[in-house]
Amino acid sequence: MAASPHDSQLYSRLFPAGEIGRLFTDSAEVRAMLLVEGTLAKLQGAAGVIPEISAAFIHRAALEIPLDPGAMAEATGQNGVPVPALVAAFRKEMQAPEHAQYLHWGATSQDIMDTALMLRLRQALSLFDDGLAALLSDLATLAETHAELPMPGRTYGQHATPVSFGSQVAHWGFPLIDLRTELATIRATLPVSLSGAAGTGSELGPDPAALRAELAKALGLTDPERSWHADRTPVLRITAWLARLAAALAKMGEDLIQATQTGIGEIRLGTSGGSSTMPQKQNPVGPSALVALAAHVNGLNAVMLSAGHPRQERDGAAWFTEWLTLPQLTLSAASALEIARSLAPALTPDVAAMRAALTSSQGLIHAEALSFRLARHMPRPEAQARVKTACLRVRNENRPLAEIAAEAWPEIDTRDIFDPVASLGTAPQEARHFAKRARQAS
Repeated sequence: MAASPHDSQLYSRLFPAGEIGRLFTDSAEVRAMLLVEGTLAKLQGAAGVIPEISAAFIHRAALEIPLDPGAMAEATGQNGVPVPALVAAFRKEMQAPEHAQYLHWGATSQDIMDTALMLRLRQALSLFDDGLAALLSDLATLAETHAELPMPGRTYGQHATPVSFGSQVAHWGFPLIDLRTELATIRATLPVSLSGAAGTGSELGPDPAALRAELAKALGLTDPERSWHADRTPVLRITAWLARLAAALAKMGEDLIQATQTGIGEIRLGTSGGSSTMPQKQNPVGPSALVALAAHVNGLNAVMLSAGHPRQERDGAAWFTEWLTLPQLTLSAASALEIARSLAPALTPDVAAMRAALTSSQGLIHAEALSFRLARHMPRPEAQARVKTACLRVRNENRPLAEIAAEAWPEIDTRDIFDPVASLGTAPQEARHFAKRARQAS
């Protein structure tokens, strides 16, 4: 098996990361770091920290000169960071030592790498936002279309009371609306990093804070007004959001696995997987991948948290842990969103199966409604006790609860409570409310 299934020739269609996968490549990282170096030099030239002519040369070269990541591997292994190798290679390729000497003036490797990471994460989060908008649109259509389609609600895996398929879809979607709202705030507050060797900015010129603010403005990031070299909150905030996104999508996956189970079959996936030996199998591959990816993302988020308290002004071990973890975490969350987007438009409720499931228990799914109807005529504890006895008779006599209720309480009209549509409560309203909010959000 490949080290990463997301870029594996064999597994990449099972765990597709989409466009976000392109942001976590060596070439993407090198380009982002060069962009930071070039922009920093341009601003330092304008501020008089380095010669303006050299700043202009470095800035232009950063946009034009390609670097080979593979050529930096040996130095990166020795130094523990890629920036020294990048700076050396860039200076060499510029072929202008009189200008190249001013490259990376006063900055430290972590400034360049963390800022470049934020630039790439900004693009990734924009793609997450687009994906959520598309998914919410499809879920809104599904919820609204089936707002009044009754199906069994289940608690502890057993029939509870009727719900609607539209309301179940809404329960998948509501957390996604909240996550998308939070994402807007996260995207608007991605910080630049420019603090120098030990976070003091001592060699960044006469006004390091002003330079940092200008760099943030030039790159479209925010000024944190401090050093965050040893405060990984900006990164942990993103990974926590990704973990919650994966968990929300896994809820959809779990429900779909159950809904396609033999003997239930209430939802058709549109696409499913086959078995190598059992011709009858139609496996819920996509939903299963959603659950697996959530387990992966949440496990990796725990690893990120374990590295979230770096020692002193910089901690190599904690930083390395981020590098090992963050790309896989982000790509697995991206894969979950890609899969959910492919599933949602193809989902089709099996109306006949839902109707059969509602009647399969001889009306026991309406026992709660019956107890509340009786409670209008007697104390509720007594009503509950009597309905419980009636439920036992259903099982023992193999007769519908509606028939037993009509015999036991002929003076009370209980006919309407055995209509699933009449027992949906607020389910249709919830489905339509979700659809409205989802469309407003997008």
